[in-house]
Amino acid sequence: TVEQPHQNGSGANGSTKEEKDESKAVVLASTQTSPLRAPALLTPSSPEIPNFPKSLQRKLVTNEDRLADTAKMYRQIIENVGEDPTRQGVLKTPERAAKAMMFFTKGYEDNLSELLNGAVFDEDHDEMVIVKDIEMFSLCEHHLVPFLGKVHIGYLPNKKVLGLSKLARIVEMFSRRLQVQERLTKQIATAMVQAVQPTGVAVVIEASHMCMVMRGVQKINATTTTSCMLGVFRDDPKTREEFLNLIKK
Repeated sequence: TVEQPHQNGSGANGSTKEEKDESKAVVLASTQTSPLRAPALLTPSSPEIPNFPKSLQRKLVTNEDRLADTAKMYRQIIENVGEDPTRQGVLKTPERAAKAMMFFTKGYEDNLSELLNGAVFDEDHDEMVIVKDIEMFSLCEHHLVPFLGKVHIGYLPNKKVLGLSKLARIVEMFSRRLQVQERLTKQIATAMVQAVQPTGVAVVIEASHMCMVMRGVQKINATTTTSCMLGVFRDDPKTREEFLNLIKK
């Protein structure tokens, strides 16, 4: 029996020369990294995340159903603290509180790609960009009471800049979730890396926590400052110092 030759230059493993060249190109491309790259941000609305907690799959249930269920829970809370849920003053409080909670946690329904909406622009600018004093309101995940303050964001562009309002929207997306300040700080910085792959990102948050003011130690003047420095801001003390000095002015 005469063995037929391979067609289209295929080797013994059946791969063509073009397929091998393409494979090499893919390997080479995968070794090229951006100046600063972050892991993917996981959001409850991301379809690629398997086994995400069902309690956070908000889009699988209608807003009306979630609102009604939450209102029932608030009515039970009102009754449990010793109040009459049928009293005129609190009769509609469960529904109002449910609507408020839905708004306080609306960040679970957002994701970064939809938020950016094409507001990334090619620009030959590599000097520091800072947006400071961005107002922030969030809920402490330990006691479900607010913490609020200001966020300062700085980054060093790498041929790309982000529309300025999008920095505030990134803060809004992550702050409108149950949070701790430390994680919130890092999530904002990571989102900036994903958005424009800069050479460096710096985020500082200064906030007052009602869980310290209203309960526990009850220290009304206590504030908490957290920071996340990535890329040049972490590696270069002078760059970091310039950012910290500028946000204090």
